[in-house]
Amino acid sequence: MRTKRIFAAAALAGALLTSLPLLAEPLTATPAPAPTSATVTPNLMGQLSLFSPAAMLAQSAAPAQTASKVSAGNGAALGDDEDADGDGMPDSGVSAVAALANDTSDLRKTLIGMAMQLRDIRYVRGGHDPSTGFDCSGFVRYVFAHAVGLELPTNSASQFVAGLNVNRGDMKPGDLVFFRTAGKRGQGRVSHVGIYIANGQFIHSPSRGKTVRVDSLDQSYWAQRFAGAKRPGALARS
Repeated sequence: MRTKRIFAAAALAGALLTSLPLLAEPLTATPAPAPTSATVTPNLMGQLSLFSPAAMLAQSAAPAQTASKVSAGNGAALGDDEDADGDGMPDSGVSAVAALANDTSDLRKTLIGMAMQLRDIRYVRGGHDPSTGFDCSGFVRYVFAHAVGLELPTNSASQFVAGLNVNRGDMKPGDLVFFRTAGKRGQGRVSHVGIYIANGQFIHSPSRGKTVRVDSLDQSYWAQRFAGAKRPGALARS
């Protein structure tokens, strides 16, 4: 009798042990605790790993490549001109703009009209487009190319050599005026150019920190550095 009781007790204990996993199953459905920073970080890293490193590098490199292209394309090809030295240079241009004479040719009027539309565009060394800015020769080249379809040389020194000599008293709207702004005052090489308007006034892109504007040849800064006037071939008979 006693032996039977022992076997019965053992059987009951075995049944309880085998039922424990079933009792424990509901415990696994208990909501997980709120995520902490320790659990979020691995998840974020897993999401970031889905992005392509090559694509991300290409995107980050694109602006740098664009800037490099502008610098190389503008600066190397067009950036021979130096900034005006700024010593005594007026901070602003003339307040009134000279009117063109009635006998000014349509070609010259078109040139001046295009140039005047570009006022207030900032100076950028090597710049040759209104979207990025102009240096002096880039401004002149843009005006002639878009107003009359004439391609001028790439910097002020080569534009000076290519043009036809014009006496100061014979200048007409659209002629080019040149200055020696590098080196000793009035003694350096030709390094700046503008477009003559009328009545001693010219329009140009002066120097860093300034914008396209109209100045007077009679202002002491420009008078001391004036190198001469030239007439591009396309204007020779105009």
